[in-house]
Amino acid sequence: MHQEVFMKVVIAGGGFGGMRLAKKLNNRAGFEVVLVDRFNYHQFQPLFYQVATGGLDASNISFPLRKVFHRSKNVRIRLAEIMRINTDEKIVVTDQEEISYDVLVLAMGAGTNFFGQDSIATHAFPMKSTVEALQLRYQLLQNFEQALTEKDPLAKQRLLNIAVVGGGPTGVEISGALAEMKKYVLPNDYPELDFNQMHIYLLEGGTKLLGAMSGKSSEQSARYLTKLGVEVMTGALVKNYDGNTITLGDENRIETSTVIWAAGIKGNIPAGINESLIARGNRIKTDRHCQVIGVKDVYAIGDLGYMETPKYPKGHPQVAPLAIQQADMLAGNLRLIERKAPPESIVEFEYRDKGSMATVGRNLAVVDMPKPKLHFGGFFAWMIWMGLHLMLILGVKNRFFVFCNWLYNYITYDQNLRLIFREFKKVQ
Repeated sequence: MHQEVFMKVVIAGGGFGGMRLAKKLNNRAGFEVVLVDRFNYHQFQPLFYQVATGGLDASNISFPLRKVFHRSKNVRIRLAEIMRINTDEKIVVTDQEEISYDVLVLAMGAGTNFFGQDSIATHAFPMKSTVEALQLRYQLLQNFEQALTEKDPLAKQRLLNIAVVGGGPTGVEISGALAEMKKYVLPNDYPELDFNQMHIYLLEGGTKLLGAMSGKSSEQSARYLTKLGVEVMTGALVKNYDGNTITLGDENRIETSTVIWAAGIKGNIPAGINESLIARGNRIKTDRHCQVIGVKDVYAIGDLGYMETPKYPKGHPQVAPLAIQQADMLAGNLRLIERKAPPESIVEFEYRDKGSMATVGRNLAVVDMPKPKLHFGGFFAWMIWMGLHLMLILGVKNRFFVFCNWLYNYITYDQNLRLIFREFKKVQ
């Protein structure tokens, strides 16, 4: 009796790229897919800042991986931490088991890059996972609670001040959300505190905000933030942070007990990848098919992959649309390989940039579109931003709850998720 032969595809990471690839290969004849992730849910990273500021519940932007593949005959989930990969024996070693593969796709995304500054890494708050966003939310709320009873003026000022490092979309968006909290929410929650004394700093080491976007978007976002009360500082390189004081490159100091680090990312590379294949930003060098250079049957997509093309000689931007497009191309190529199609039919990757955007606050956003070359700002751009993000969120239920939260926040000028969950010690 003839036994059907499957191509076993192991996908490391359930982010935008890994999830998309698994869905494209779902119930496809000839494929056996194992999706490995250390979380049992897909995280919608663009809205982490809204979880951190109490605008959305963590469950609204997280979707269980197993639920996505309820009706799948060929996709299996493994909740595990990847320790290393062995490309000679075609094995992925996790903290739970060893998983063999025919094809390995590395889609583990990127984590926070502190650029080797240990003190900053110890004391600053990153925002690269739902858990980190929740930790930041609890810290912010705890600071205001503590400020109510703090007698030392300097310590109180530190508790009220917040510094955001990094003027990219994440930094701009969290700064705007914090400014709106300060204006509309916090004075009602904490009438005993004087929020005129609270300062929100946005520190950008470069010469402008939203460096990857147009000059119009950069200038407009800075204007919006300033109007909201954010103190925007460009050319502000953070030299050190000890948990109380930021020291800038020009030796200026900012007193704060909360630093949100949105200044850079680095790829999550598993052990077993040759160091010669690691590019700037801790990314893995690939060819135009997303295959790791010189390593058979191993691919890297999304934030983790580094591909040089004539249009992008320094690598592609690390954004969700890129990961999704690479997953689509790779799924098509794997189907061709599985059918033993001629090598010339394998497609090379070309990124189709559909534009970039960032929201600053209520009725305020900026949108750049490359073809036709257009720029939008203000309310219309904000509506585009909301519509696109709603479409990208996994699950009808999640979209519904996010939309309801946004509508509630818009009408009431309030977020209703300012809860501090913590364990209390029993009194002996």
